[in-house]
Amino acid sequence: MSDKPTPYTGLEDQLILRDHLAADRTILANERTYLAYIRTALTLFVAGLSFVHFKDIFSSQVAIFSSHVVEIIGIIFILLGIATFFVGFVRYRRMRALIHKIKEEELRELGEEDSP
Repeated sequence: MSDKPTPYTGLEDQLILRDHLAADRTILANERTYLAYIRTALTLFVAGLSFVHFKDIFSSQVAIFSSHVVEIIGIIFILLGIATFFVGFVRYRRMRALIHKIKEEELRELGEEDSP
């Protein structure tokens, strides 16, 4: 690395620990975000199924909506739920690969610094 002094000079050992902890927090945040996508997708999917299943009840209670409109809304919710799940899955995989790449580069740099 560079020989230029930084504000962290003398704290290299602590900085390494902080970097590892920051990476672990990032991994956990990525997993939490993925679980939020799954939760949202399930909610949309179940709401869509409810609309489709109870279309006759909705259309008889509220005269504004016909059973076809309620069924279309349900299908849209189901499709949105499926799309949300796949978007969350793709984003999770991309971020996981990026985190893995960064950790490998960090370990490679540490290995180069240790060698004479």
